[in-house]
Amino acid sequence: MLVAIGIERVRIVPGSTVVTPLEFVSYPWSHSLLMLGIWGALIAIAYRSRPDGARTGLVLGGLVLSHWALDVITHRPDMPAWPGGPEMGLSLWNSVGGTMAVEIALFAAGLFIYVRATRARDHIGRWSLWSMSILLFAAFIFDSLDPSAPSSVQMLWISALVASAITLIWAWSVDRHREVRSGRDQ
Repeated sequence: MLVAIGIERVRIVPGSTVVTPLEFVSYPWSHSLLMLGIWGALIAIAYRSRPDGARTGLVLGGLVLSHWALDVITHRPDMPAWPGGPEMGLSLWNSVGGTMAVEIALFAAGLFIYVRATRARDHIGRWSLWSMSILLFAAFIFDSLDPSAPSSVQMLWISALVASAITLIWAWSVDRHREVRSGRDQ
């Protein structure tokens, strides 16, 4: 959204890395360590009033903050510590195989944790989870192996917003057909 409204900037530069042609020019409000810490704290605070909100808020806040650490591993040195601060990055995106290995391992770990922590209430909860997982995995593989660049930054953010909306609605639907396992179910 911040790219769409011009607050942050990304350019398409084929060859910027071997995995993505995107050059992240300026994105301190959504990707700096300081701002992700602030966004994570705001999410944690927002969840405080919900049942089991303190723990859920801390987990969600930690996940928001962990985004920076994961991006530092993959990005070239363009991840700001704070708006206008020093930029870091280990450039995993300069290795297709390394990127795929790390991303697939993270996806599998997240899916494993979710499957262990929840159980299907019905067939929809079982099959829609696996169909969504297979589609996301296939999309990742296709995207990783497709060397073509997006036609424009505008098409990039429009397609990202549409794909995000579809994925979030699908994930919400999956989750409505699953329930948290009790301690003896695990």
